[in-house]
Formats: sequence, structure tokens, C-alpha cells
Amino acid sequence: MSLSSLGQVALQISNTDASQEFYGGKLGLKQLYRFGDLLFFDCGGVRLMLDGAPKLSIPPCSQCLYFKVDDIANTYDKMRSAGVVFLDKPHLISKMPDHDLWMVFFKDPDGHLLALMEEKR
Repeated sequence: MSLSSLGQVALQISNTDASQEFYGGKLGLKQLYRFGDLLFFDCGGVRLMLDGAPKLSIPPCSQCLYFKVDDIANTYDKMRSAGVVFLDKPHLISKMPDHDLWMVFFKDPDGHLLALMEEKR
């Protein structure tokens, strides 16, 4: 058996329209399609499925989705201008042998933890 890259990540959401505006409008992810209360976005070849179908109330997940960016400061500024509220400012996480790892964190309308990350070389 051999596993490869992730094909899809799914998050439960409460408001499909609000999530469509947040992920597509504010974050600028390319929307692949919408089928009822299911939204699909492209994240560099990995599908992000947002499931707004009525279910039992599920609290936000404790995992974090990290979005790779080439310029964290510029992306942070653009996203703040689009109305994204960040929990902190871009900051150095760790100095690695071949790069510095920078991150900044924010939440979606349902409270799911998200982050931007840059591997500065």
C-alpha cells in the first residue's frame, strides 16, 4: 500500500453563503463548484470541501489548515484590507537550516483555525 498527497480536506460549516464569501471573496481561493450546501475550492491541487448541509451542531475543529504563501507580509496586508481579522501578526516561528518559517493565524466564520505560512529562504 502506498499513500500519496491529500486529495481533499473537509470542514463542517454553518452558513454556506458566508463561507463562500469568506473563502472565495476574502481569501481569494478559486471556487471549483457549489452543489447545494457543498462548496469546493482549489488549494494548490488539494480540494477544500466546505459542508454546510444541516447536521448536528459540531464545534470548530481543533486542527489548523496552513496556506503556503510566497510573501506573508503582502498577503497579510491584502487579506486585512479584504476584511479578514487576524489573531496575531506575521511572526517568525523557527529558524531552520535552509529557511525561516513565518506564520500568522486567523479564523473563518465558523471559528476554524487557519494560518498563512511562508518558508523564507
